[in-house]
Amino acid sequence: MEQSQKNYLEKNQERFLEELMALLRIPSVSTKTEHKRDMDVCAQRIREFLLNSGCDHAQVISTEGHPVVYGEKILSDDRAIVLVYGHYDVQPADEPEQWQSALFSPVIRDGKIFTRGAADDKCQFHMHLKALEVMLQTGGLKHNVKFLIEGEEEIGSPSLRNFLKEHGDLLRADLVLISDNEMMGMETPSLEAGFRGASVLAVEVTDPVRDLHSGTYGGGVANPILILSKMLASLHDENNHVTIPGFYDRVRVFSAEERKMLANVPFNEEEFKRGLGIRETWGEAGYTPLERTLI
Repeated sequence: MEQSQKNYLEKNQERFLEELMALLRIPSVSTKTEHKRDMDVCAQRIREFLLNSGCDHAQVISTEGHPVVYGEKILSDDRAIVLVYGHYDVQPADEPEQWQSALFSPVIRDGKIFTRGAADDKCQFHMHLKALEVMLQTGGLKHNVKFLIEGEEEIGSPSLRNFLKEHGDLLRADLVLISDNEMMGMETPSLEAGFRGASVLAVEVTDPVRDLHSGTYGGGVANPILILSKMLASLHDENNHVTIPGFYDRVRVFSAEERKMLANVPFNEEEFKRGLGIRETWGEAGYTPLERTLI
């Protein structure tokens, strides 16, 4: 980071924090209908922040569900485009009585912000908004930048697919930067180059037409719970490899050079297990828990 950027950050740090706190105070809970108005308010606030950060254009776009916020800073048509993705919706709190402070009244303790959305995902995309401002104000921006901030990530982004189809030209980009990632630690900024996908399946195991007494039928009729348990257990072999045919067909194995680079990433397996309250981790083909997380 150049000195001019550091100076700008230090000069505007208090304002940046105030903006973020204002964003965190909005209870943008996408799963609850009573927060529909809050979702709209949050989207409009983000639009304002995009414009204040230097975007030439920003708008709130309606979807079948919660709105999407779009913004852009186009320097010239011949420059590459970076599309920043984030989401402004947050999860509800099932046990609010366990919180040390009110859910949407952010407080700072030991240098950390505590409130819903602080870790997922308002702080992250706000950081990219402020990065745009800093680079614009100090002459450091080299590429065109677009922002796509949605409001349904916590409920599976049901409206995003159609939005992408309808606005493909608007979202055209050379690189997508997702501001919803993990970090190796507080002092270790991380840039992840890829993500694993996820598949959701519904499996139905049909049981007998009526309750069966185990004393009479236990040896002759299989319990559906046991059958389902065997099905789940069969998804991995004794070496913890996934047994689903074709599962690994498109998985690229780490090269020796890549594994060497990964070995230089600060990672302590004992701290990893202690932080999760576990004794053992799954080993597979010589991979460390860090490598398995990145596969």
